[in-house]
Amino acid sequence: MRIAALYDIHGNLPALEAVLADVPDDATIVLGGDVAAGPFPAETLKRLRDLGERAVWVRGNADRELTPGESGNAPAELMTWMRERLSADEIDFLRRLPPTASLDVDGLGRVLFCHATPRNDEEVVTRFVPLDVLSSIFEGAADMVVCGHTHMQFDLHVGRTRVVNAGSVGMPFEAPGAYWLLIDTDVELRRTEYDLAAAAAAVRRTGFPDADQFAAMYILHPPDMLEAFTQYALASLTTGHGA
Repeated sequence: MRIAALYDIHGNLPALEAVLADVPDDATIVLGGDVAAGPFPAETLKRLRDLGERAVWVRGNADRELTPGESGNAPAELMTWMRERLSADEIDFLRRLPPTASLDVDGLGRVLFCHATPRNDEEVVTRFVPLDVLSSIFEGAADMVVCGHTHMQFDLHVGRTRVVNAGSVGMPFEAPGAYWLLIDTDVELRRTEYDLAAAAAAVRRTGFPDADQFAAMYILHPPDMLEAFTQYALASLTTGHGA
């Protein structure tokens, strides 16, 4: 069984199309949350729903926050723009997605897919969080846990549990490109190159309220957020709060 884990697409349709072209034809595709919130919300969601039974869905915090009344960090203008481009059925579809999914993989055991951590869809962890802290979150949850949310790939062992962050397809916080994960007999952290200039231009034509910022920061020149997210994780995990 081959599995492609695509996380944090964030409505970046050009990046998604590039990754789907790289995904093996026989792979099950796990969609790890935060799929539509971005400059191409409806188009991205339709492309993913057209995958049919090939797709396994997990809800992310940004999927949940598209439901009116849900709290989130995005500006109200941005949320209104995205909600106006999604039907009530599409928003309800995202709201009803499961928070986790579990698949058995030969040679790797039970693999748990969650958006942020097995505990919730907002918790921030990085590879620099101490193992004793990570152990309380991940150890024993499954043989392997695949997560996302921080938009930065890593692969580490937390006691008996292997924890892998798939990175972000559409909004990386590392070098430009579209990041994802391929699981076969082992785990391969993947990065797909795509036409960044064309994608940035397409985003700027959408009318997305943050189009210029999205194109500049998340496509052309992504920021390195490892240190900032690590400091946030250390502070929030010791006080019991998520992201």
